[in-house]
Amino acid sequence: MGKWSSPLEAMVMTMFADVFRGKRVLLTGHSGFKGSWLVMWLEQLGARVYGISLGAPTTPSHLELLEPCCEHYVLDIRDQVALHRVVTDIQPELVLHLAAQPLVRQSYLDPTETWQINLNGTMNLLEACRQTASVKAVLVVTTDKVYLNKELRTGYAEEDPLGGYDPYSASKAACEILVQSYRQSFFAKNDVLVATARAGNVIGGGDWSEDRLIPDIIRASVLGRPLTIRYPDAVRPWQHVLDSLSGYLCLAAKLLAGDKTCARAWNFGPASDAVFSVREVLLEMQLYWPELRWLQETEAQLQETGLLMIKSELAQRVLGWAPVWDFQQTALQTAFWYQNYYQHSTVITQQQLEYYQECACEQGVLWAIN
Repeated sequence: MGKWSSPLEAMVMTMFADVFRGKRVLLTGHSGFKGSWLVMWLEQLGARVYGISLGAPTTPSHLELLEPCCEHYVLDIRDQVALHRVVTDIQPELVLHLAAQPLVRQSYLDPTETWQINLNGTMNLLEACRQTASVKAVLVVTTDKVYLNKELRTGYAEEDPLGGYDPYSASKAACEILVQSYRQSFFAKNDVLVATARAGNVIGGGDWSEDRLIPDIIRASVLGRPLTIRYPDAVRPWQHVLDSLSGYLCLAAKLLAGDKTCARAWNFGPASDAVFSVREVLLEMQLYWPELRWLQETEAQLQETGLLMIKSELAQRVLGWAPVWDFQQTALQTAFWYQNYYQHSTVITQQQLEYYQECACEQGVLWAIN
């Protein structure tokens, strides 16, 4: 991935620094896949990070491999009293809410748990935030699956109708309505800016979650077993985890700066040419894991969306955000991360974050050069 020149390194290390340096940032779901990458980035930017989660969700755990400096609390966001106490103790200025039950299949197996975590847990957090005077901005992360999906190839913009067939998607769509209600009913009165972020199918190194395509590919390859695929022709907006997180940070920076026009819903998806089928992802990853083999599941399948695309023109126009890595680079960097881990026992998360920021600067992406 190479070394930076000194001027480029200086440029990269100052990105967002004036916004987040010294800020008290509460991050729920910090032990998860996206959360662990975000902890590292925020700490690099000089934020004082506090995490809330149920603990390491997988073994191995990406967060534990990184050994971050953040102070963390083992807490169930469904516990309203405990959550309120912790938020009060932390006195955060910025709250980033990533904690969720994020799996479609699990939502079918336990819909009650999914709704309680995703909707009630979010409401508990919003209640705690509106009763904590230090809070200036709240960003609630939902999903690209919040839309009433008619499998349109044109993709969905932020104003399109919400919906969701499976309990996971429906619970996240309900979160969007919940946040809108709190924004208009409570937070507008005390100048707390609240927004939601909808990202695509996020992939990258350090994810060992069950029932996700990339972790399933890696497990099958490492164990030398064929992978069972439910919907090989399902099309999704694949993007690297850092592309989604750069969007969250762009938006959070605007909220902390007091830009009231940004207190709304936002899409952070890949470029239109990064929308590929599961089969195409498998073939791309097979370039790096030649031993990968797969079979199509023959049992009765749960209802899932066949085609999903989102539009991110608003974020590109208003926030200066744009995806940095295309599909091929995303697959390459994802495979490279796991190859380093399994073949060399090396965690290259920090190196990939630095390389990603270097690429953003070289491409002239606005969030990287402001």
